[in-house]
Amino acid sequence: MSLLGGADGSVEPAVLGRFVAARLADEDVDGASVCLVIPDGTRRCPVPWLLDAVLAGLSERPSSIEAIVALGTHAPMDDAALARLVGAEPGRIAERHPGLVVRNHAWGAPDTFVELGTVPASRVHDLSDGRLEIDVPVRVNRAVVEADLVILIGPVLPHEVVGFSGGNKYLFPGLSGPEMIDVTHWLGALIGMVNIIGKEGTTPVRALIDEAAALLDTPTRALCVVTGDGDSLHAAAYDTPEVAWREAAEVTAQTHIRYLDAPVRNVLSLVPERYDDLWTGAKGFYKVEPIVADGGRVVLYAPHLTDITPMHPGVEEIGYHVRDYFTGQWEHYAGHHWGELAHSTHLRGAGTWDPVTGEHPRVTVTLASRVSEARTRAVNLDWADPSTIDVDALRYDPDWLVVPDAGEVLYRLR
Repeated sequence: MSLLGGADGSVEPAVLGRFVAARLADEDVDGASVCLVIPDGTRRCPVPWLLDAVLAGLSERPSSIEAIVALGTHAPMDDAALARLVGAEPGRIAERHPGLVVRNHAWGAPDTFVELGTVPASRVHDLSDGRLEIDVPVRVNRAVVEADLVILIGPVLPHEVVGFSGGNKYLFPGLSGPEMIDVTHWLGALIGMVNIIGKEGTTPVRALIDEAAALLDTPTRALCVVTGDGDSLHAAAYDTPEVAWREAAEVTAQTHIRYLDAPVRNVLSLVPERYDDLWTGAKGFYKVEPIVADGGRVVLYAPHLTDITPMHPGVEEIGYHVRDYFTGQWEHYAGHHWGELAHSTHLRGAGTWDPVTGEHPRVTVTLASRVSEARTRAVNLDWADPSTIDVDALRYDPDWLVVPDAGEVLYRLR
């Protein structure tokens, strides 16, 4: 049995521990080096007790165990944040998890990567349904290449680029070089976010990620979980990344998608503080765009945000635009980081552009944060002063949908 729990279930830590121990008993880890790949703090996930279960199941059999945070291109976590992530007091990870080394993926350091090979242009053409035809070098953090066993640990959620997160996505783009990040994200943008987010089964982007992962020789497993309220879990699956991800995604499709009978004109997305910039906080838009009526608006209420994309300053150079704005002027934008182009289109949403009438987004996006009005409007977003927004009043306004803890639950029309 590779799946524990279900959409209506609740998995307790002790039950999870027995489940994981039974799965790990079959793994050949005596004297081995084990690399655990874990999510960063932007994912709501009970990482401490997932690690407790895995480390107890491994017991003292491995010679070394390292946990590496699958940052993708998110901001690195400082020492205190890393400690909190794994349930330890600052500076006391070794007391909470003896023998465990925890570190960030250093996505900006070329010497930390190993090149596994290339996904050839012809294969990319086939996997992308003809949307792209480009050779893609596959580079990954050397930690997973040098380990004897890799275990990918983390939640499966509706995702704007790949359909559902989790599984091999913790390798690509979680631990990958910029090439896979740019190509996968731009492919998702070309397909269109609304067409891919929460789409069940193997999307073209998932297929490309799995193709890259197949180049890794290290035996790889995944502990994919479906989160509930707080630190609770609905389900957990342990198997190969492909199998564990598929089983968890089938549960997530039931627990993390809300259906409405009719579109809404106005959405107030309450962006949680775990998203500390707009690169991650934009998930508050991604998850609600499918339910917004043509001409409607989404307000990202994020009074804690002070910056847009500090790790990706190129976003402020190009601003936020619909996909056709870039594809229609590709000669000007082809050399820009495709991952930043994709993020731009994802937050601006669906719409059209032509050289005569210009850009016509389907919905209006307003950022209510501590980022200045001038800076917000300069990136082609509307601005609102968060102090003028009465969140409690809007909860009772029939013209508004207020979404708490926005960014993980996907909203769709029936």
